[in-house]
Amino acid sequence: MSLTPPTSEVAETYLDSAGSEHRIDPAVIARLRQALGTPPAGAEDSAPIVARRGDPVPVTGRLRLEGGGTLDLDGTVPEDCPLGYHTLTGPVARQLIVGPGRCYLPDRRAWGWTVQLYAARSALSWGIGDLGDLRTIVEWAAGQGAGFVLVNPLHAAAPTLPQEPSPYFPTSRAFRNPIYLRIEDVPGADRVDLRDLQQAGRAANAGPLIDRDAVWRLKRAALHRVYSQVRPEEEFARWRAEQGPALQRFATWCALADRHGASWRDWPAELRHPDGEAVPRFEREAEQAIGFYAWLQWLLQLQLSGCSDRAPGVAVIQDLPIGVDPNGADTWAWQQVMAEGVTVGAPPDPFNLSGQDWGLHPFVPWRLRQAGYQPFVEALRATLARNGGLRIDHVMGLLRLWWIPEGSPPTEGGYVSYPVADLLEIVALESHRFQALVVGEDLGTVAPGLREEMAARNMLSYRLLWFEEEPPPAWPVPALAAVTTHDLPTVAGLWSGADLADQQASGLDADPASTEQLRAHLAELAAAPAGATPQQVTVAAYRALARAPSTLLAATLEDAAGIELRPNLPGTTRRQNWSVPLPVPVEELPSLPGAAAIAEVLDRACRTAAAVAAAAADTRHAPGDRLVPPPGKTSDT
Repeated sequence: MSLTPPTSEVAETYLDSAGSEHRIDPAVIARLRQALGTPPAGAEDSAPIVARRGDPVPVTGRLRLEGGGTLDLDGTVPEDCPLGYHTLTGPVARQLIVGPGRCYLPDRRAWGWTVQLYAARSALSWGIGDLGDLRTIVEWAAGQGAGFVLVNPLHAAAPTLPQEPSPYFPTSRAFRNPIYLRIEDVPGADRVDLRDLQQAGRAANAGPLIDRDAVWRLKRAALHRVYSQVRPEEEFARWRAEQGPALQRFATWCALADRHGASWRDWPAELRHPDGEAVPRFEREAEQAIGFYAWLQWLLQLQLSGCSDRAPGVAVIQDLPIGVDPNGADTWAWQQVMAEGVTVGAPPDPFNLSGQDWGLHPFVPWRLRQAGYQPFVEALRATLARNGGLRIDHVMGLLRLWWIPEGSPPTEGGYVSYPVADLLEIVALESHRFQALVVGEDLGTVAPGLREEMAARNMLSYRLLWFEEEPPPAWPVPALAAVTTHDLPTVAGLWSGADLADQQASGLDADPASTEQLRAHLAELAAAPAGATPQQVTVAAYRALARAPSTLLAATLEDAAGIELRPNLPGTTRRQNWSVPLPVPVEELPSLPGAAAIAEVLDRACRTAAAVAAAAADTRHAPGDRLVPPPGKTSDT
């Protein structure tokens, strides 16, 4: 591991994005250490060991293999040990996680679209883009020669109203959001009269913004109608039995939220923990409701798998948020692993002088280890797709997170370190199991050595036209290269001045000089004259991007459609955040001149590019690797 191990789990100093050192207030450090707590004596003796074949390990004995059988362990991981999650038998059962060292990475360069799925409505949508629309986009992208579609987080929101608009503030990272279901594709929906709800749902497409509350009311009513009138298939019952306690726990939380509200902290005391004395009684009384929420997750798996099945050459890359709602399902299920009294965010940087507080509660690092990293593994498996990919939002969180004591501003926080070597190895293991590439979003303040470690592990970095001082031809090969992201200006918004006006109208202390500097940067890279139209500049920007040698080249549908508003304006609660639909339905994307021009530029770059650089050549797992499918995951997910 090339990263320097921390001497303390709470850092006393840190380097900002400009390389300047900052010292953390000792009073802040004391509060963070209090929230961190102290592991009990002997905790390390039962914590999991994460290693690779041939690594020395501080244990000996008989190893019970995840896929069956046993293996003797004599202080070194045998070279013929299967990759996976094994158990050392003996007086104290201890987990040994054996990883491949590197993530899976296809040996071809590719380009693709980044998609805010909620925004991608079609004539068949019910007011919000759904998994049927994603299937259409994937097929369209395949026809253009694209190799991937990167979609916003699809993780679960609370089933109550109001619906959480931000995909990066889920109630659970281990399950998905049924608001994205295509109702007509639900098994049995064709045997139920849904015409009234369908008509209202299609009418919602006329709204200028996505109204999640209205959409969820209609979809939930339709799903209840189907569930109550059509007996779920036997395939669902088999699938549900395979999922184990995690699905039952989540479905129970949803049913409890229906009855007592979205925050488990406000529930009756005997229900505030999954092991509470009243929970089994509730499960017996509410089996119909719990079964309904489990069924929704089965439907989501079916429909998401169908997106990849229709165009197997296009990887569906899903986004993993950095955390979850502190009052939601995952914190209820894993509250013994979560830190209380702190939230996470980011220190000040040139783009946000006040820092950021995301309102998320972090895992306590040593408690996460004691839990065998299970909540992290569950989140990875729910986000990965077979032959697809994973984007880890704020990948720096695998190394350290900026903890902020509750009641303090983001400037009065500090960094808490995490077992980065273990977490990266687990990411690599799950990447190989799903044959899925991994992208780490490493924008902002990045610790020295992290990007080098990512490259060594075949985890792609992020490079943005807005941020990079070097021209695209100088960018690294192991990276995803893009012009912008959901939190940054679109090309049209920057060039026209609409983005600056939006910032000012939203109450931000926007800096016109910074905007003009970024605009000049764009004009230089795109070789755009002052009188160029936004569409001309957009195509020119992607022509510049296409010169990057990076493994993946990404274009946004917002740029393809000439949208001026960002999907999200950080630091604001404006109504438009996460709610701006594309100006044309999905069926009309092929007719957009901007989409066709961008696709032609990026596809030509990938088709004519030289062979992938030697750094990315050694990417596939060895032929002898025995990969055990994740428990309960016998089909594409």
